[in-house]
Amino acid sequence: MAKPKVLVLTGYGINCDLETEFGFNLAGAEADRVHINSLIMGEKKLGDYQILAFPGGFSFGDDIASGKVLASKSRVRLGDGLREFIERGSLVIGICNGFQVLAKFGVISDQPASKYQQRITVTYNDSGRFEDRWVWLKRVSKKCPWLDGIDALYLPVAHGEGKFFADQNVAGAIQANDQVAFLYAKPDLSAAQGEYPLNPNGSLSDIAGVCDPTGRILGMMPHPERFLSFYNHPRWTWLKDDLRRKGEPVPDEGAGLKILKNGVKYFS
Repeated sequence: MAKPKVLVLTGYGINCDLETEFGFNLAGAEADRVHINSLIMGEKKLGDYQILAFPGGFSFGDDIASGKVLASKSRVRLGDGLREFIERGSLVIGICNGFQVLAKFGVISDQPASKYQQRITVTYNDSGRFEDRWVWLKRVSKKCPWLDGIDALYLPVAHGEGKFFADQNVAGAIQANDQVAFLYAKPDLSAAQGEYPLNPNGSLSDIAGVCDPTGRILGMMPHPERFLSFYNHPRWTWLKDDLRRKGEPVPDEGAGLKILKNGVKYFS
């Protein structure tokens, strides 16, 4: 069976594209890093791929607001092609800056992705500073194929604008429609309840990631592509010794790889 093809967008300050490409290839896909201008000029075609990834980074230097310029450029120059891509049943993932892009593009909200209505945002952290730390996530949505078999994750965040926010009626609709992908949580997976630094940015209702109404488009602030190997864990030496003392095997893979594998499995 042919490997699903993944387009990993790059260009203008995106800087997690190499890790994202490597992660998808490790997960069993055939991933390509493609500059946005190659799509605009027709040198590459979105229709040749099954998965589209908007990686993390600082697209356009976070000018105006994180993800805003890339979202506007993508909507104007790639909007029709992306709508066709979505409507044919493809998968999309936006990580950190990619989530900011999807939110400001209008691809993720309580409305169908193809409407391109911005109804949520990802904005400045309540702490007023860049947050670079590891956080616990509790999986919520049952409809999102990216989350299959996942109950909890421990992943890094690295952002200055990671606070999820929406009007009360929009946030309520997202929660009611099972679109909350992850919540920031305590290590025992009980609610963070806005407590800093468990909820590192002050996100409304502890929301760390959301999907579109179909579940096929996922946006999340934490970085799964930064935990592809067990040895990416910040306490891997302690964990390795602890597992050996318990007589348990030491895994090779990091927990973040599971998300990318789920995207590949969707087309397998």
